[in-house]
Amino acid sequence: MGAKEVKPTRSELIELKKKIKLSEGGHKLLKMKRDGLILEFFEILSKAKDVRSELDAAYEKANVKIGIAEAVEGRITVKSTAFAMKDAPQIELESHNIMGVVVPKIESSSVRKPINKRGYGLLGTSSYIDEAVDSYEELVEKIILAAEIETTMKKLLDDIEKTKRRVNALEFKVIPELTEAMVFIRLRLEEMERENTFRLKRIKKA
Repeated sequence: MGAKEVKPTRSELIELKKKIKLSEGGHKLLKMKRDGLILEFFEILSKAKDVRSELDAAYEKANVKIGIAEAVEGRITVKSTAFAMKDAPQIELESHNIMGVVVPKIESSSVRKPINKRGYGLLGTSSYIDEAVDSYEELVEKIILAAEIETTMKKLLDDIEKTKRRVNALEFKVIPELTEAMVFIRLRLEEMERENTFRLKRIKKA
């Protein structure tokens, strides 16, 4: 809104004052939200680093265990054992709210199973295969947790950027333009009042 585009009236001045007050209130709330989201982001970032390290370690461990199982039992036995396994993990996607940002909450079940519930015969396999299965169940759990945390981080970061843009728009564009328009109207009204006073004095003299 350019100052020259507004009507220099008292009603317009009142409306501008209301808009400025509303914009300043919105600016304050958005700054609080932005700062709160940034704190949440860095708190989750710390967790994400730990989970990523645990995920990398679980991946390395799983590779080692499957390598040992293949070396001892043979690749065909390991593959047939994998195909014999039943009950894939169940994933349920829910959500919760962090300062107005909807983030995912991933619930999983049937990831870790007792040995007798895995679907393959215990007599035809060795402890090496059991250890490989254990390590991959652990890896899947870490993957699910990492997916939840990293998706949450992305959503928070997106909302932080969006909120920052809105804060900057209010701070550097909307409020200054409204203030400029208000100042223009005040000056114009004062000028008009002086002109009226001068005109009345001339009429009285006449």
